[in-house]
Amino acid sequence: MSTSLGELRRVPLSDLWKHEEIDFTPWLAREENIARLSSAVDMELQVTRIEAPVGPFSADILAKDATGSYVVIENQYGKTDHGHLGQLLTYAATLDAKAIIWIAERFTDEHRKAIEWLNEHSSEDLSLYAIEAELWVIDGSRPALRLNVLSEPTEIARQAVAIKAAENASDVQKLQFEFWSKFRQELLDRRVVQTAQAARPQYWFDVSLGRTGFTLSSFASPGEMKIGTRLYLNNKIADAALPLLEAHRAAIEAEIGEPLVWNPNPDKRDKVIMISRSADLNSKEKWPEYLGWLVERVSRFRAAFGGRVRALDLSAARHGDEGKTG
Repeated sequence: MSTSLGELRRVPLSDLWKHEEIDFTPWLAREENIARLSSAVDMELQVTRIEAPVGPFSADILAKDATGSYVVIENQYGKTDHGHLGQLLTYAATLDAKAIIWIAERFTDEHRKAIEWLNEHSSEDLSLYAIEAELWVIDGSRPALRLNVLSEPTEIARQAVAIKAAENASDVQKLQFEFWSKFRQELLDRRVVQTAQAARPQYWFDVSLGRTGFTLSSFASPGEMKIGTRLYLNNKIADAALPLLEAHRAAIEAEIGEPLVWNPNPDKRDKVIMISRSADLNSKEKWPEYLGWLVERVSRFRAAFGGRVRALDLSAARHGDEGKTG
């Protein structure tokens, strides 16, 4: 019995998007597509502007991450060149961006090495990503896009930033940093996530759900003696998204295995769906129990909300925002 195999071919991006500026950049800036990029670089990206002016130039896409910091995204057909590298650094410096994402069809060895060198020697607050955009077809199939991350900040570099941030932290923040460091390792060891942000000396620890505006955010408060997990809905989509999710409340709570608190602060524009429990973080002998409980809730939340969040139709919410005037 013979087996007939298809031919896998890589084709130029221009076969699907004729012009980089007119076609590819607007396509990438759409919510469902920027979510692809968010997943590839493990960041929550929200587009703020396309062709954002920076002096006499313009950045292809200007976005913000979960902390509100600017992220510059530059797209390039063909192979990388010095001009685009210089523009990216200029944009980052002018906008005080915390991350640079350079997307091209092919990176030269020199430019890939330059990104790696910059990640090792530039400010610890700046992250650079080199991503090859690959368009593949099998025989006459529909094309498939692969965002292949060639270079990114190393885990050692990310941890160094976190450790430095913890040096001048308060005692409470240092306790949170230690707790989140163990929590992060538990997430990875139990394969709840494939990648995870570096621990920080702060109240929360975020995990991506693969869609802009939605974040799975765990929290630990020594003062309130409480830990928990919440689905955080950004105010731009919260009013539309919350009722759509709440329509499936019974099924969601059945899958998670316990009741949740839905929108505990209705007066706030941001919305949350959460679960919490008491926990004394100063009793480190209890940390294994706390960590196990929290990691399990993150796993259940991802399973129950992940697909639902990505499937939500929020077009009415977007149109509503567009229709608003000053």
